[in-house]
Amino acid sequence: MTRSLTAERVRRDLDVVAHAGLGLDEFFAEVVESISRAIPNDAICVAGLDPGSLLLTSARKYGGLLGQDHKDADWGLLEYGRVEETAFREMAAQRVDAVGLNALTRGEPRVSNRMSELMIPEYAFHDEARMILRDGDHVWGGISFFRAGSDCRPFGEDEITFLAALSRTLAHGVRSGLLCSVVAGPQTTMTGPAVLIVSRDDEIVQMSAGSQERIDDLIAGDNSGAAVNPIYSLIGAARRYGRGESEVPPRLRVRGRSGMWLVINASPLSSSDGRVGEVVVTIEEARPPDIVPIVVEAFGLSPRERDVTQLVLQGVATKDIAAALHLSAYTVQDHLKLIFDKAGVRSRRDLIARVYFDQYAPRINQPLTPSGTFLPER
Repeated sequence: MTRSLTAERVRRDLDVVAHAGLGLDEFFAEVVESISRAIPNDAICVAGLDPGSLLLTSARKYGGLLGQDHKDADWGLLEYGRVEETAFREMAAQRVDAVGLNALTRGEPRVSNRMSELMIPEYAFHDEARMILRDGDHVWGGISFFRAGSDCRPFGEDEITFLAALSRTLAHGVRSGLLCSVVAGPQTTMTGPAVLIVSRDDEIVQMSAGSQERIDDLIAGDNSGAAVNPIYSLIGAARRYGRGESEVPPRLRVRGRSGMWLVINASPLSSSDGRVGEVVVTIEEARPPDIVPIVVEAFGLSPRERDVTQLVLQGVATKDIAAALHLSAYTVQDHLKLIFDKAGVRSRRDLIARVYFDQYAPRINQPLTPSGTFLPER
């Protein structure tokens, strides 16, 4: 890395940016510009992750990767379809906040499938440094830094240490940015899931009406990679699940460009003639129970504050919250003050609106089905 003074200035700048309440596009643009002053690179890719499943929700590209989207599907299939210790999910599981490919492989980055099959032949990137954005037990994103050329200077130990030290600060900025964006306009309720059928050759061969609109909603701003990025990550994970290499069917929650929360599922298909590899993907509007946990986590609440918030969202009165949690009413009020402060609201009503966003607010008084979705208006 360059001068330690530069690194310290970058660290201070990023701390300010992470607490400025910026939207994700603006936040990541500031992060990329600041870190690049301390760690020279040829390209950067920023991945948004669902903190529950650690599946990809978005990809933003900078430098030499901007506009280079022709291999995005291959990246998703490699990242989630095979196990590598430098995959974001594996780094999170091992609580490794940053790693350099060249250093880890002792100068042989080609041992990584991601490097040998994609990054080196397609982009001439011969080293990669990765970091995850982790706050406690939750990972909100990951960033990859690349250097091009077979004679490029590998990322050094001091640079990897510097990136690891930024992990929690940047995670805070992502949490804030996730809550900062607003619904772009009135939302039409989805009448049913959008359904995609993906062939063994990774082609989307069939899709239901309205599917393309939902795919387009996955574009993450001007620096976005291909809209299908999250979908192909799910496809890779679904095939691993189909091979028995993972125990949980892949599923992610993502906030679209429109502001609407969506849930995307992927399941492997099998046919009577024994063919395998085909995958069905469904995209549907998220239910309130899907979204409440991720939004509440984004507020950075303590476990007790989360308990109080869950009851507030159910319309439980203060005295009944106190009884349910074996607290005094005064203690509940103290918790509410802290919750309001962290959520940036002043009342219970504001808190409910903040959690459900405009997506659910117009239907907040409508009854729910047993699955947690709103009953359609008559």
